[in-house]
Formats: sequence, C-alpha cells, structure tokens
Amino acid sequence: MFTLPELEAAAALVHAAFPATPAYAWPLLAARAGAEVWVKHENATPTGAFKVRGGLIYMDRLRREKPQVRGVVSATRGNHGQSLAYAGARAGIAVSIVVPRGNSVEKNAAMRAQGARLIEHGEDFDAARLHARALAEAEGLELAPSFHRDLVMGVATWALELFRAAPPLAALYVPIGLGSGICGAIMARDLLGLDTEIVGVQSTGAPSYALSFAAGHVVETQRADTRADGMATRVPDADALAMIRRGARRIVTVTDGEMADAIRAYWTDTHHLAEGAGAAPLAALLQERDTVAGRRVGAVLSGGNIDFALFTDWVIAGG
Repeated sequence: MFTLPELEAAAALVHAAFPATPAYAWPLLAARAGAEVWVKHENATPTGAFKVRGGLIYMDRLRREKPQVRGVVSATRGNHGQSLAYAGARAGIAVSIVVPRGNSVEKNAAMRAQGARLIEHGEDFDAARLHARALAEAEGLELAPSFHRDLVMGVATWALELFRAAPPLAALYVPIGLGSGICGAIMARDLLGLDTEIVGVQSTGAPSYALSFAAGHVVETQRADTRADGMATRVPDADALAMIRRGARRIVTVTDGEMADAIRAYWTDTHHLAEGAGAAPLAALLQERDTVAGRRVGAVLSGGNIDFALFTDWVIAGG
C-alpha cells in the first residue's frame, strides 16, 4: 500500500534535485481538441522524461539500505537508463545499462554522458532485460527492474504536481511502457481522493498491455513494431497490469502516424519537442475528440528525447 505522506516525502526528495515541472493549458491545443487541454511538461526534467523521478527514489533507498552495493544493472530503451544513470551519479552508485542493438544513438550518448557503462545486446528490450539479469548474477550487481515500488512512488510525483497545479481534470492520458507512469498517476489520484479518469495509451504495433487489459491476464506479444521506443514492450509486468486494471478506465492504442501528427501538434501549438511515447497521450486524446469535447483533460508530455534523424524521417518527411 502507498500513503500520501510517503508520496509527499518522495516529492520532497525529487525536488531536492530539480523543481516541479510546469503544467500549462495551451489555447491552440484546446482549439485542436475541442477541449481544455492541460499538458504536464515532463520533458523539462534533467533527463527530459518523468522516469528520473523514480530513479531518484530507487537509488536513495538503495544507498541507505545497501551501502556496500557493487553497482546496479538494468535494461532500457533510454529514459529508464538515463534515470538510473542520473540518480546513480548523485548517490555515488555505479550503473550499467543494457540496451538492444540499434537503440537510439542520442539516448545511448546521454546515458554514457551521465556516467553509465553501456552494453548493447539483443534485438529488443525484452532480450536486453534477460541479459541484464544474467549480468547481475555474473558480476554481483543489483538488478534494477523497470517496474518497482520505488519507481512508481517516484514517478507518481509528476501526477501529484499536476493534480495540485491544474483545475479538476475529467480525464488524464498517460503512455504505457512497463507501467510506472500510469500506475503512478493512478496512485496519486487515489491518494488525493479525485475522480479523474486515467486512460492508458499504447502503440497499435506494441499492444501487450491493451491486450492484457482486455483479457484480464498477462498477454505477451511476439513483436513490438513501433517507432515509439519508450512503448516497445512485448511482456507486461503482472503487478503493473493488476494496478492498471483496478485503476484505469481504458487503454487506447494509437498508430505511429497518429503519434507523428501529435509530435507536429506539440511543436506547432506549444513549441515543445516530444518523442513518440511523449506524444502518444496527445495522439490518443485527439483520437477521442468526441469523448473529450467540452471537457477539461490532461496529457503528460512524458519525454522529449527523440533522435534528430528519427524526427526528420518520421515526423518531417513522414517516413
């Protein structure tokens, strides 16, 4: 169980590293959606994504409970790895990150710049995750999962900030990678006693959570075909799924084309750059114009870390 004092303590720890990120209601997005749209700008964190909040909480606990830890290893497509690298540097804990081959060049560079040892292995995130587990056993490292109580607690602080800064929201759209972002939003909403609908968002090419949500149990997919690398997950986390099924209203799937349109909308309407997973909530919101018409709704811009080459090919050229 989570408590509001725990969440507020997590927020204080996060704010010792960086201030609350802004939340704005953008008039051009309102005109586009036919609704009042509040955007939580998690692209404004030190790593450009909300996951850094969870990394700070995870590393703080690890530093206190296991001061002799030899290091941490985890798998990522980028933002989780940047989170651990940033937080590990602050806590004095060495971090090794496994990424799949062909991962984002710029996210890889950012993780190295934060001090992480970067290892490329496997064809997708789930293969990288298995290799990270093997490295943990072989080198005596702490295996940092992509879904963990500390990560949910830390990530939930973005939603706490949003719910306290914005007027009451009828619905909040949140992307799903392995689940910490949406579970954090559910947790913050429930602890504050709000009735905001939480709507999950996945890619049509990587719909493992959407399929699992409908089936009532974990459904693995054979492939994750999307250019939104932050949502390219084939194997859902069972604990995350349970929390999502209890607390989310529905899961919407969006195409890569819809995400590209949302990235363009963010740039033209707000002059903020979003990566695919960061723009996915806006893509879902725009897909559901009839549902949100005339209401006040929220979307988290959860990441702005898109490679320039991918941005020009996918978003500018429409490739």
